[in-house]
Amino acid sequence: MNGTIGFIGCGNMGGALARAVAKAVPAEQILLANRTPEKAERLAAELGAQVSDSQTIARTCRYVFLGVKPYMLQELLSSILPALKSQASRPVLVSMAAATPVSKFRDMTNDFSWPVIRIMPSTPVAVGQGITQYCSLNVKEADMADFLTMMAPSGLLDPMPDSQIDAANCLSGCGPAFACLFMEGLADGAVACGLPRDKANVYAAQMLLGTAALALETGLPFGQLKDQVCSPGGVTIQGVRALEKAGLRSAAMEAVIAAVKKTEKMKG
Repeated sequence: MNGTIGFIGCGNMGGALARAVAKAVPAEQILLANRTPEKAERLAAELGAQVSDSQTIARTCRYVFLGVKPYMLQELLSSILPALKSQASRPVLVSMAAATPVSKFRDMTNDFSWPVIRIMPSTPVAVGQGITQYCSLNVKEADMADFLTMMAPSGLLDPMPDSQIDAANCLSGCGPAFACLFMEGLADGAVACGLPRDKANVYAAQMLLGTAALALETGLPFGQLKDQVCSPGGVTIQGVRALEKAGLRSAAMEAVIAAVKKTEKMKG
């Protein structure tokens, strides 16, 4: 790996990615900066990384992960651009900002040749089970290879046209929140029927994990996997009937569509 790696922004997503990257590169090569230094300090202590600041990261790091909100991105780039330009070789900017196409960095940096990678990760990257869609602009082959190596411990990495990333993120990036609502509801139902809360939570999570693994390994359509559990006249089909009556399938579709619409509004 050539050069150090800096994270500007150590919130939920930035912190999750830093934890994943720390499994692929020596922790001392990772620099962390955050608006509230205490958050960076806690993460650095956990990983064995270095606490730094945005200017130092921009001046010294080969890869600069930008973990700030989309509306803060322009201000951040303006403040660190001189430091970025001071490097002999242009560092690679890695943006995880929603609703921010990679082409927008041409305007924000006033430069059509700056190397940028846009990523849309999900919080399970922290435990190696995430999904990260990515696309790039002006990134050299060797730099992209290093990026994929450092990101490998995060989970699935999927190249995708920039035009499709928002929709993908509203499924895989927002999805953990949707899945947690579903698991919580299932666990609540079991608790209502007398199961202890700790067991209900574990069973719901393991069920979802196992079902997902089965779907990925077999490649079977979700509907076919569902049918394999629903015996004629059995217990499961009655539960499925209740879910359909409550509109679960439609609600799941609307959740993704609503997230995509919000993303489009954020683009202005």
